[in-house]
Amino acid sequence: MTRLTMIIFSMASTALMGAFIVAALVLGHVTLQAILIAAAAGFVLALPVSVVVARQIAG
Repeated sequence: MTRLTMIIFSMASTALMGAFIVAALVLGHVTLQAILIAAAAGFVLALPVSVVVARQIAG
């Protein structure tokens, strides 16, 4: 991974994990397992997002 991808990953993972946790809580999934699954999904989804965004920025 390039340095730009890693920087974008740190921001994207935080944003996506937070959004997925909020979505889980709004849907009524208030157990620890549901919150951890939502956070893990956001973390995993942030990797391809950061690669695509870094490629778009780098040109």
